[in-house]
Amino acid sequence: MLDQSTRKTILELHTRGLGSRRIAKLLGVSRGAVREVIQRDSSIVPSLSRAEKADPYRDEILELFASCKCNLARVHEELVAKGASFSYQALTAFCRRHGIGKPPKTPAGNYHFEPGVEMQHDTSPHRLHLGGKQVLVQTASLVLCYSRMLFFQMFPRFDRFTCKTFLADALHYIGGACKSCMIDNTHVVVLRGTGREMVPVPEMEAFAERYGFCFHAHEKGDANRSARVERPFHFIENNFLAGREFADWNQLNAMARTWCDEKNALFRKRLHAAPRELFAAEIPTLEPLPEWVPEVYRLHQRIVDVEGYVTVHGHRYSVPYEFIGRQVEVRETKDRVLVYRGPRELAAHNKLLDTKPQRVTEPKHRPPRGTAIKRGPIEEERKLLDALPQLHDYITELKQRAPGRATLVLRFLWSMARDYPHPSLLAAVRIAHHYGMYDLGRLERMVLRNIGDDFFTLNNEPEDPNDP
Repeated sequence: MLDQSTRKTILELHTRGLGSRRIAKLLGVSRGAVREVIQRDSSIVPSLSRAEKADPYRDEILELFASCKCNLARVHEELVAKGASFSYQALTAFCRRHGIGKPPKTPAGNYHFEPGVEMQHDTSPHRLHLGGKQVLVQTASLVLCYSRMLFFQMFPRFDRFTCKTFLADALHYIGGACKSCMIDNTHVVVLRGTGREMVPVPEMEAFAERYGFCFHAHEKGDANRSARVERPFHFIENNFLAGREFADWNQLNAMARTWCDEKNALFRKRLHAAPRELFAAEIPTLEPLPEWVPEVYRLHQRIVDVEGYVTVHGHRYSVPYEFIGRQVEVRETKDRVLVYRGPRELAAHNKLLDTKPQRVTEPKHRPPRGTAIKRGPIEEERKLLDALPQLHDYITELKQRAPGRATLVLRFLWSMARDYPHPSLLAAVRIAHHYGMYDLGRLERMVLRNIGDDFFTLNNEPEDPNDP
């Protein structure tokens, strides 16, 4: 079939007075094709109109497509069973031409960003070889939309605390922050809503305000809006991770930082420059970093167990043995675990990132060899004896009958001392101690009965009808 430019040339030569034989010889086409174009007197290529084998089955195809759960192979099997004689390829071509099962393609968007206006953050799962085995990691990435400066790190899990530590490292790596940070509709940052209606979690909003930017989410389903940060994930998987093995998490993230330095300095044909060169023009427009930013940490309240350890994410970290049974505050940072008792630091350990539970022991936290650990009363027992010294004998007998250090039963007794009047509790304890009863459930019912008698006394005597 002649293309449109050849048809236009034939018509031009015909208007000059050349015959069909001469035109056919000049253009190397048949005289019949030349005569057809001259008769049509149009350079537009006519569309082919031929019957399609699947056209008589259009209604059945639509019905089967829904009942067969969009499986065209099953649709073809059912049609052949009903007497259809066309191939599977003819069926798929018919469906493509008529838009059955596949929505029409829409053009991708194109976004232009001025320097310092927007940065984009997202995460993606990847598999890699770490410590001699294959593990699934979460790759967090931050990209400046104008200069395409890239920074990424990898973590065993990604939650709100990890998000803050990563963004803090990324902003310090870049040396500033754009005015807006585009994210997907992730629960790590989003409190409610999507797209323009997104409301960030107050904790994350306060974090962003400290660095001088604000979070925005793209509309649901508009993946092209975050293409700046989505595109590098394919590059990371097929370049950085290809053929590499890592000994531990520290080596992995150190190599990731070095890789970012190298790739940010490379010339890119699409940008006509290297990201570092474009960044030189963008850095004056960034929000400067605060003069001082406190280290991001997460608080845990723990009680030192009988072996002298506190547990964080399945891993056990040692604490000086003198604080066994005491409540402590654990501050988890990006790579450290700090144990505090009030304002004083008791222990500091390197944070473990492996998923397999491990134990970290500092030798100075253990008692000298051959020295027995003298354990004093637990905190609840001290509080009970300070508030109600009359319970000393009952607590002694109660501890002898309870397993271990009687921590649970003493906590139960302390909760009753906080919730119920002390006279009613002491009266019930005297009776229970006299009869050797140490079931705290029954003791609590006795206390409630005493409270009912003291505060809810009813007059059951009949009223005198003559009493005015």
